Amino acid sequence: MLAAQIAAAVIFVAMFVLIVMDKIERHYVTLGCGLITFVVVFGLIMQDFGAIWNTLALHNLADLHFWWADPNATSHGGHGGIDWATIIFLAGMMVMVEGMAKSGFFRWICMLLAKVVKYKVVPLFIAFMIMSAVLAMFIDSITVILFLAAITIELAKLLKFNPVPMILAEIFCANLGGSATMCGDPPNIIIGSALGYSFTDFLLNTGLIAGVSLVFIVVYFYLVNRKELKSAGGAEIDADSMPSPASAIVNMRDFIISIVIFLLAVVLLVTHAQTGLSVASIGAGIALITLLCAGKGIGIILSKVDYKTLLFFVGLFIVVGGLEQTGVLELMANFIATISGGNLIVMVVIIIWFSAVASAFVDNIPFAATMVPIITSLAGADTGVLSTLAWSLAMGTDIGGCATPIGASANVVGTSVAAKNGHIITWGKFCKQAVPATVIVLAISTVVILLRYCI
Repeated sequence: MLAAQIAAAVIFVAMFVLIVMDKIERHYVTLGCGLITFVVVFGLIMQDFGAIWNTLALHNLADLHFWWADPNATSHGGHGGIDWATIIFLAGMMVMVEGMAKSGFFRWICMLLAKVVKYKVVPLFIAFMIMSAVLAMFIDSITVILFLAAITIELAKLLKFNPVPMILAEIFCANLGGSATMCGDPPNIIIGSALGYSFTDFLLNTGLIAGVSLVFIVVYFYLVNRKELKSAGGAEIDADSMPSPASAIVNMRDFIISIVIFLLAVVLLVTHAQTGLSVASIGAGIALITLLCAGKGIGIILSKVDYKTLLFFVGLFIVVGGLEQTGVLELMANFIATISGGNLIVMVVIIIWFSAVASAFVDNIPFAATMVPIITSLAGADTGVLSTLAWSLAMGTDIGGCATPIGASANVVGTSVAAKNGHIITWGKFCKQAVPATVIVLAISTVVILLRYCI
């Protein structure tokens, strides 16, 4: 078993290094490392083909409880192998978002908000921060930033202001808003689907922390950028010369349908603990409805789905499954338990801050997938301890990724959009504003979790 553990750990570390180096596309890295895990660890060393079957977890798709769970069930337990619930849900949300983008929804809402605040730079700055956080609660933060950054640059040209401070604030708020719900950030989808937590569970726990933090973050970014914002907001703006929000709507029928589907998705997510519908059922159902309503646009929507990210997840779960099947994750859990002495307060602090520091430099998605079985092992049969550690892990991974340009996918997307339009955001410029904001939210998270669950 020692040889298998060493091999699984080496493959995992190599995968992480290759992801950070960013020389090979991420999905090729994880799929390649996943294949090596199957052949070398499970096949040659362990000679355990049952481990391959358990890691593939295809049998879960034929289980009724995968699609519908008893609403009265209270057990929360992690499971190994490929988390098909996360992949199916993420794919469904991608299809829905592409349908909304095709109708012009995102551009419309940005232009409408700009018109409401009368194109004033300071109110626009605050409004876009709040909108970024709210949209990211329900829509992938990558998509939110992709459209917000583009609209911000367009408005910056019209209103003659520097878009960089606003883009940096939007990126941070998208990550913060994503931490509030189960569907907001990929790490939360992984944690929620693996441990059986609902949309409401996240909203009442991490959502509370995110809501409190948002107030401080809005004030922080305003104070840091107030001089530049005020100097930019001095000129009078002719609102009549600005593009009409209605011009953003490509097709009114598709626009209305996309809003109805989005609202349906929100309702299903909020109530899935009561209905028993799993996130996989919701994701598959929303995707099916979107495609049925798309008519001749089905091909366009399907062609724009980010299949590379879905394949990235498949390979990632296989590699993490190798760590789980060989007992490496159990050893890591025992190490944390030894350091903390079994003290919940110490465990919470370690998980929040260790997760945050790690997620600032490496992708928070594989880190979250690695940590879920570890916190499950640390908690044992105590569901109260497990939930406390889960909220700690969610906030640590979601917010830690805000600190650097490579910490979260939304950061990479936002800085790339800015760079394509001639606004280079260096590591120094990014970290100067993002690191203090990250520390503020992590401090708030630590205090709230300790006071609410540990003391």
